[in-house]
Amino acid sequence: MRYVMKFGGTSIENGEKIRHVAELLKDYRGQGHEIVAVTSALGGVTDGLMEIGIDASHKGKISRVKEFMADLAKKHYDAIEIAIDDASIADETIRTIDALIDELEKALIGICYLGELSPRSIDYISSYGERLAAPVVSGAVQSKGINSNSFTGGEAGIVTNSEYGCARPFEKTYENVGNILKRVVAAYVPIVTGFIAENEEGIITTLGRSGSDFTASIIGAAIEADEIWLWKEVHGIMTSDPRIVPDARPIPQISYIEAMELSYFGAKVLHPRTIEPAIKHGIPVRVKNTFDPDFEGTLIVSDQRLRKDVVKAVTLIRSVAAINISGAGMVGAIGTAARVFSTLANAGVNIIMISQSSSEANMSFVVDEAHLENAVVALKSEMNRDVIGEVACDRDICVVAVVGAGMDGIPGVAGRVFSTLGREKINVIMISQGSSQHNISFVVSSDEAEEAVRLLNHEFELGN
Repeated sequence: MRYVMKFGGTSIENGEKIRHVAELLKDYRGQGHEIVAVTSALGGVTDGLMEIGIDASHKGKISRVKEFMADLAKKHYDAIEIAIDDASIADETIRTIDALIDELEKALIGICYLGELSPRSIDYISSYGERLAAPVVSGAVQSKGINSNSFTGGEAGIVTNSEYGCARPFEKTYENVGNILKRVVAAYVPIVTGFIAENEEGIITTLGRSGSDFTASIIGAAIEADEIWLWKEVHGIMTSDPRIVPDARPIPQISYIEAMELSYFGAKVLHPRTIEPAIKHGIPVRVKNTFDPDFEGTLIVSDQRLRKDVVKAVTLIRSVAAINISGAGMVGAIGTAARVFSTLANAGVNIIMISQSSSEANMSFVVDEAHLENAVVALKSEMNRDVIGEVACDRDICVVAVVGAGMDGIPGVAGRVFSTLGREKINVIMISQGSSQHNISFVVSSDEAEEAVRLLNHEFELGN
């Protein structure tokens, strides 16, 4: 079997955990499997890199940069000491880390002098988390007697556009990665940096935060893996957030479309773009717990056959706001919706859900709370007062999404959702259901949101 195994920051947080990951890779390799491992940065490193980059551009304190670099080096030295048993491998890994630390320090000092942090610079600085982690993980694997080598995303063949911070891979990436990694995966375990890639000029780009899952999916498709395994600190994709619903359980199997819906509606287990390459190339994705490897986790596949568990999960999106626009002039006015959405797009506002009355006299939508002010200002400045009479907003809301491909064609699901909430006097502010019927999403007040999630988990028997 050929697997791509991605390990997140919690899985390789420190030396002890990296050592555990190396043991896992040794065990699977010893069973005869071909493995490409994708690694995130050590726990907290990427956040620290972003903070020091901003601090350097604003305050320009070289002493603060040097202090940060000393702490960063020590974090990786400590990990090497614990994770790598072989002294010669440890020494070689330290030399690699020292060279990377020296490059990064020079870049940060340059930012101090320039007082500027461009999107390109942000990608360059933030890339060092993974670039520092991959040699350590590779060294730990080597110290277990398994041949290994580390690659950056660019070295592995991932080529993207130049949209820094959220780059998209070109189609030729799949051929590139396949040509490079298929040749070596039989001989040793390649350790590839997640999250980062290169554009066509060889300049570092990033795939967006949590993009290591995306990297794993790209590689899995490129090398025709049997499965892509995303190792995390949870037992799989859960029926709901265990912090809200203590008896939430792992979902044994879920379809691609359901996983995408859950990603979009706030589930943090998967990066929203993760399974795009997997879907296109038909690669199953499995979410497993690094610290309970015998547990099967959640398998994500194309299968959407109807099952008795019509609803798979209930999820909650916080930090959102509702906007309602209304006016008699909207009724029958051609192009109003197009103008609204174009105005918001030009203002950089992402719309999460939409609802419009059949009378066309009002339109409601939900946006990220951080975008609310920009959205309201843009709408008020763009829209003609004789069309839109009022723009009102509400910050005290959350979105609840009920997800399940089995809802398609099964009558009564929406009735159960809203009658359950009605019995408990929970007021639904706004409702949206797509024609695909894979989810029903609605808005409730923030102080009733968690109770709504718990009630629906009980109604659809999603607990243990």
